[in-house]
Parts: sequence; C-alpha cells; structure tokens
Amino acid sequence: MNCRNLLLVAVVLASGISSEVHAAARQFLWVTNAYGNDLHVIDVTTHRVIKRVEVGPNPHGIAAPDDAHVVYIAIENFKSPVGELLWVNPRTFKVEFRLPIGPKPNQLACTPDGRWIYVPCNDGKYWVIDGIERKVVKKITTGGRPHNTQASRNGRRMYLSPMGSPRRVTIVDVLDGHKVIGAIPFSNVVRPPALAPDESRHFQHVDGLIGFEVADITKRKVVARIHHKVPDGLQDKPSRCHGLAVRPDQKEIWSCNVDHRLVHIHDITKKDYPQVTALKMVERVYWLCFSPDSRYAYISVRGANKVCVVETRTKKIVTHIPVGETPKRSLVIVLPTKAAAGR
Repeated sequence: MNCRNLLLVAVVLASGISSEVHAAARQFLWVTNAYGNDLHVIDVTTHRVIKRVEVGPNPHGIAAPDDAHVVYIAIENFKSPVGELLWVNPRTFKVEFRLPIGPKPNQLACTPDGRWIYVPCNDGKYWVIDGIERKVVKKITTGGRPHNTQASRNGRRMYLSPMGSPRRVTIVDVLDGHKVIGAIPFSNVVRPPALAPDESRHFQHVDGLIGFEVADITKRKVVARIHHKVPDGLQDKPSRCHGLAVRPDQKEIWSCNVDHRLVHIHDITKKDYPQVTALKMVERVYWLCFSPDSRYAYISVRGANKVCVVETRTKKIVTHIPVGETPKRSLVIVLPTKAAAGR
C-alpha cells in the first residue's frame, strides 16, 4: 500500500495498465476506521469524502487487485473469536461476500490479479484464501502475532511480517503451492514493512528503533539501520514508528513516528538514505499511503480522526479530511471508467 501492499502504489508504473485507460480512470482513497464499524471513500481529485460504508466492527486490513474489480477488507472484531474477510464491490460499495477466518485479522495483501489473498490472524498463522473460489486453501505458521503482509509486484512472492518472538520476515512462493522459501532476520520484533516496487529491498520498522532497517532481499540480511532525526525537545519523549511506505517512483520512503507526531522522509536513491525532512502532524499518526503517480501522500492521523494530505514535491500539507474513529490502513484504488475498462 505498499501503503504499498496495503496501496496500489505502482498501478501505472509497474502493472501495465495503459496510459489511455489511466487517463479515463478515477482514483479513490479508501480508509478503514479501526475503532469504528466503517470505512470512508475519498475522491482523490477533490479530496472530499464521497461515501461512508458500514462493514462491521473494527475494520483493519485492506487490499485490492490492479483492476480494482473488488476490495478486500479484514474485519478484526475485538469482541469475537472469529474474524472475517469481506469482498466489497468498489462501484456499488456493497459487501458481496463474507468469509469467516481466524481471530483478529490485520493487514492482508493480495496478488495483483486478486486471485490469492494472505490474511494474518491472531492464531499464529497466515490464512491463504482463493479469491475466486472464496475459500481457505492453506494456513502458514509463522509464530508470533501475524500482523502485516506484502505482495511482490509480479505476484510471485508474499512477505509475512509477524510481531513477537520470530523477529523475522517469512518469504513465501505463491505460485509453488504457497511454500515457504526463506526468511529475513531483523534485530528486533518486526512491525510495519515496506517493499521496494522493484523487489530489491525490504524496509522494516522494528521495536526500539525510531527509524527503520533495510534488508537486501537476495542476500536475505539487513544491510542498513537508519535512524530518524528527532528535533531537540522530543528526544527524551518515548515514541515508536508505525507506518512505512515507499513512494511509487522509488525516490523516497516515508515513515510515521507515532508519539512525536512526525512523518520522516528519507531519500532512497542515495546509499546512506539521508533524511530529507520531517513533517509535523497535528496528532498521533499511524499509517500512510501514496497516490499511484506519487503526487500525494495520505497520512492517517489517528489521534484526530483525520487523513492528512501532503503534496509530495513541495512537502506542503494540502488539507485534512475528517473520517471515522481511529483511521489506520488506507489504499488508493484506480477505478477505470466502464468505457475504458471495456476497451
């Protein structure tokens, strides 16, 4: 999302959708409100809410295929031992199917064609679901508390980031029977990840670090540990990082520093990943994603129940969009017009 796995961050750059179709398409930001029962849909052109959709208690994860024929939503439901995976029609906003899954599902990911969905659940397993047959086909044990998921742009691999004792990201070959093919160890408990669209590097928030670690995926090892620059006066205040995303044009990585109320921006075209700037937010932040053309960043300001819109070139805040209770995960969906989709 991603939010690259959670975001279609490379729909135009990497998925092969034609410029003609893209020109005719409309873009919508979907935001799940984790302490409510709804999500908000925002028109990227106007940055105004066009729809509030009730989906069930504690919607958490969100993912969609490149053609946006469906949106997948994970319903965490704090009070239930069973979670749900929803199929939502992005044109009618109707929930078309509900599949009971493991407890308290978090950030899922799907392959670019929408066929395979990986959902992290609180039973120590990632549930693998066939999006066409709408059924569970496998469960992958990672240990810890499965929490975040990312898909490679070619749909071949999934990267599973569970919280807790594993302290590693598990790599799965989607097309070879959903087989575990390796892991990347990190220095501490892994939290939100970000995957470079070219799949060369894996960026990872870890507990105890105000910053992120960088792993070489081929070597399957951490090659850099990056610290954010925290302004004087905040350095003694405890915080943590939660929310990490690579810009689709692969020029920058943006990172949410929750309790310091900052979003740190680093240049990833340079070897030492220097910090470009840090943006002050009005309240605690918890997640972010980008528009596919990299023009805008959308930051979930959970403490204010708003989404902050930032113009990425100037680093200026454009507006704040009121949404629901405790917004977290978000995704920009490119929805072709019916005429463009039929070409």
